[in-house]
Amino acid sequence: MSFNVALSGLNGASKDLAATGNNIANASTVGFKKSRVEFGDLYTGGFLTNGATAVGSGVRVQEVRQLHSQGNVTATDNGLDMAISGEGYFVLNNGGETRYSRAGQFGLSQDGYLQNNQGMRVQGYQPDGNGGVNAIRGDLRVETDNLPPRATLDVDGRSGVSAGYNLDSRLAPPATAPFDINDSGSFSYTNSTSIYDSLGNPHTLTQYFVKGAPNEWSLYTQVDDQPASAGQTLTFTDGVLPAGTTVPVAATMTNGAADIAFSLDLSGSTQFGAPSGLSSLSQTGYTTGRLTGLDVSDEGNIFGRYSNGRTDVLGQVALANFGNPEGLAPVGETTWVESIESGAALIDRPGTGSLGSVKAGSVEDSNVDLSQQLVSLIVAQRNFQANAKTIETSDAITQTIINLR
Repeated sequence: MSFNVALSGLNGASKDLAATGNNIANASTVGFKKSRVEFGDLYTGGFLTNGATAVGSGVRVQEVRQLHSQGNVTATDNGLDMAISGEGYFVLNNGGETRYSRAGQFGLSQDGYLQNNQGMRVQGYQPDGNGGVNAIRGDLRVETDNLPPRATLDVDGRSGVSAGYNLDSRLAPPATAPFDINDSGSFSYTNSTSIYDSLGNPHTLTQYFVKGAPNEWSLYTQVDDQPASAGQTLTFTDGVLPAGTTVPVAATMTNGAADIAFSLDLSGSTQFGAPSGLSSLSQTGYTTGRLTGLDVSDEGNIFGRYSNGRTDVLGQVALANFGNPEGLAPVGETTWVESIESGAALIDRPGTGSLGSVKAGSVEDSNVDLSQQLVSLIVAQRNFQANAKTIETSDAITQTIINLR
């Protein structure tokens, strides 16, 4: 019987050595989660067994548990590397099989798909074309082509150009009338900004403001060298232009681009006793741009930086969580698959629900404490040696009995 007890101890110690050795081997593996061996004692039960004097039957390994605690986050030189701060797992497509991982060493494939170093594609949400992402999850593809130009146009209820001015209420009407673009004495203030045609060519929109009666100004616009609007009256109320004050701008293009036509929104412009000047400006057009870099936000949004100054959302990474993460089944390559014990995956965007945030240009280190594992290795080794000694002693006793005459 003592042989069986010692043999169970050897098997348990061997499993402990293997688990500890595996932890040590993966101390530098990104996203790795350490394991521990959990033991339970064995007793042979029966109606006639006296529990107070029963001798145990050894030990058995109840479970090899992976501990999914957070590892340290380390910065890297790769902007597409990602670490999860908090709960959650990256969702990966491994040729049709869904896997989950904390290892965020990512890059782009030849086709622009975000993937890990084993070619598993990261799952996420594609851009919707309106500055956000859609709700359809799939292989996350990052568009690396040049950004096509967009003309300055009224888009989704937004004026092509929105500008906020202060026009000096202390000014008197110009000494020269009527308005003449070539005569600076016929207008009170002027400013210009760049706009774009459908081919991405820049043009100059110049605005001329002419002080008239109290609380009234006239606005004339010009695109390059051709008039675009004439004599639009702006009426201030208590020093402020009412919301919805817009001026139509139109110009004919002769370079093959579509004619320019949009509204200039001056809502909120003021007429106070301060020097005339521009306080805010935005417009919807831009020229073509070359991708110069990628950034990732805490929400997992991937932004493309372009040479024309634009920053556009190119996609968003998805994260998954589980009711019991320790129930995930490890399948190698620092990945897991869901199981009955883990429960179904709860997939959503980073920072929502129980999901953590994403740290760009970083990876999560293994959660292995090497010093602790080396101590555990010594303990497992001593346990193995002690159980081997039990077998040696039992063998000596058996030999003694056999040698009795």
